[in-house]
Amino acid sequence: MRKSATILLLSSLYLAQLAAVSCTNRQDQEESRDTNERNTTAFFADDTVRTTPTSDDTPASATSGGMGNFVKASKAATPAVVHIKTTYEGSGSYSTGVGQGYGAPSGRGPAMASGSGVLITGNGYIATNNHVVENASQIEVVLPDNRQFPAKLIGRDPNTDLALLKIEADSLPSIRLGNSDNVQVGEWVVAVGYPFSLNTTVTAGIVSAKARSIGIINRPSQNGYAAPSGNTGIESFIQTDAAINPGNSGGALVNTDGELIGINSAIASQTGSYAGYAFAIPVNLARKILGDLRKYGTVKRGLLGVSFPAPAVEAQYLLQQGLQPGVVKGVYITGVLDNSAAAAAGLQEGDVIQSIDGVQLNSSAEFSERIARHRPGDVVKLTYLRDKQRRTTSATLKGEEATATARGNADLEKIYNKLGASFAPVPDAIKQQLNLQAGVLVREVRRGGFFDQVGIPSGTIIAFINGKTVDSPQDIDRALLSAQNGIIQVLAIAPDGSRVVFDFSLGT
Repeated sequence: MRKSATILLLSSLYLAQLAAVSCTNRQDQEESRDTNERNTTAFFADDTVRTTPTSDDTPASATSGGMGNFVKASKAATPAVVHIKTTYEGSGSYSTGVGQGYGAPSGRGPAMASGSGVLITGNGYIATNNHVVENASQIEVVLPDNRQFPAKLIGRDPNTDLALLKIEADSLPSIRLGNSDNVQVGEWVVAVGYPFSLNTTVTAGIVSAKARSIGIINRPSQNGYAAPSGNTGIESFIQTDAAINPGNSGGALVNTDGELIGINSAIASQTGSYAGYAFAIPVNLARKILGDLRKYGTVKRGLLGVSFPAPAVEAQYLLQQGLQPGVVKGVYITGVLDNSAAAAAGLQEGDVIQSIDGVQLNSSAEFSERIARHRPGDVVKLTYLRDKQRRTTSATLKGEEATATARGNADLEKIYNKLGASFAPVPDAIKQQLNLQAGVLVREVRRGGFFDQVGIPSGTIIAFINGKTVDSPQDIDRALLSAQNGIIQVLAIAPDGSRVVFDFSLGT
């Protein structure tokens, strides 16, 4: 079976995963909206939206047949979608995802790449992907009317693949804000961006799925590995079959009213170009992250302090516990961090969190996104199942520093008991045979532990944890403790020589 590669929209990360984009179908709304309604759909609470008026000359054929009014959506969205050009000093410093690299990557002169962005305020704030601007020495924004501006990077968040830019301009058209929670599978959506450095391009499709986790955020890149800070990536993508290609990174996914419902981020492809599926970051998550970047320059993330199976192994884990995945409606808690918000709220291992603030949870990806919308000090109301009885509690979320301290004081033996594995140095002869510079051998796998549940056998060699090489059992200790609240990502070599990547969660 051939595997698809998940590709960030600015650069190609050829990884064996599936990616997709999403689509939305909505009833046409009236063109005229009063000022109060416009204020409620601004991206930031203190802004108003300056949209480009759409004329009434939309062909009748565009409003019939149940296909959605793509002409209306295009006219509303395209004035607010911009072309982003980036320059990188040195060679190989830009990531190659669903954006587009060009120039001189061999090191003779600066490398260049391009992507897309979305004007979210009339005074020049622009939303885009982190991977579009990461490591860029210079950022230029080209508006649809061909005006060009240097852009300032306000902040970026690798954990959601979002970044916020600012250009010095006023009275700009900005996009209207939609509600990604209201998006339904099967709805029509429109993707707007600058694929292959072409002028504004519009494509249409449907929403194929919601709350998709594909394991691409903070994954190792082609030119190296992510910083060893622990994978705290939040993935709850809208999946769509609208055509997305290199250069579309950071562009808009809108509903048929032209309202922003997602920021395009990744595709699944064997060639690096569109092959049927793409992913977008939900706008309700983006609004919180970008709001933090604008106000603080960084993200203030509230943490609950629980662990749960990673999405890729969630069903398998539940079966190991004697539970039917289709019966468990919610998120199965595999651990509660000491002194965390969850511990203070009375949550325990084995509880199933079923809703947050009255919203039913269908997956751990959706759970992570809901928590990620909150700041430290926010109170969330949780409904959970224990001993077949529904209970409710409230939790006051804590900040990353408090959670990190609690994690650092956690018993390492407790973590190893959950892993169900012990480790030893790799013999020099095996290193030479496999041409390895480092690695740690899985010496023993105990029945019922995580390694046993996901099929990692003894004799496997752990090469990287969260992008950092490991060469001793002590390296693994440090990597597990430094991961704090995130997903642990392990790159390993199986006994048959095949390379495998797997994730597991230490909490959120």
